[in-house]
Amino acid sequence: MQSFERTGLSGRRDAIGAEITGLGERHALPSHEVLGRLIRLQSAAAVADFAAGDEHAARLDRLAERHGRPLVTVFTTWYRALRLAEDPAESLAAKESAYRAAIGLLDSAGMPGLSEGLAPLALLALRLRHGRAAEWEDPGRFGPYQPWVLPLLRAPRSRDEAHAALREAPDPPHDLLAEGLWALLARAALDLGDLEMSRRAHAALLPASGELAGAASGLISLGPVDGLLADLAASARM
Repeated sequence: MQSFERTGLSGRRDAIGAEITGLGERHALPSHEVLGRLIRLQSAAAVADFAAGDEHAARLDRLAERHGRPLVTVFTTWYRALRLAEDPAESLAAKESAYRAAIGLLDSAGMPGLSEGLAPLALLALRLRHGRAAEWEDPGRFGPYQPWVLPLLRAPRSRDEAHAALREAPDPPHDLLAEGLWALLARAALDLGDLEMSRRAHAALLPASGELAGAASGLISLGPVDGLLADLAASARM
């Protein structure tokens, strides 16, 4: 869970995860193998390598069953919802159903740091991924993600308020959702014609070219970073 000084470092984290996984396999340390494979699962999702992600998820499920680690299933279920969300052959209804099933696991997971605000964030990301505009809902439901969703939520009601929220939004934290939160700011900047934020978001996301925005979390995806970069560059005439 290291290497977050900028976006686009899923490859570096995958190498760390591979080292931890190897250690766990060689010395029969299931906690190490679970951690290593979770890191590798997230890193595979970041670059849409779903063949590798599926393999890690399957191994994680077997480890969870063998060693009594039920919380591991929470992460593999969310990964599979993300994977389904990126399948163009599946309907939006099927994708929403998969996410609602994953959301249902959060209530008993005992991981408030993971669950707070995640359910509405995941459903918003899915709608945006399908070209749907954000709709007004209580920003408080988004918990720690509120500053980065607020410009999109306010836009349908007041563009002035949306602009103000966008100007006040801090840079996202350096963590697994950094690319996803920058993508939310980028979408708001594009919708509102905010050139300054477009340039900031472009600079922040450029190292993540080739990744899916948000997918490094193993939880959500806002689609290819490259598409956002192209739109941002065009809007800001870079």
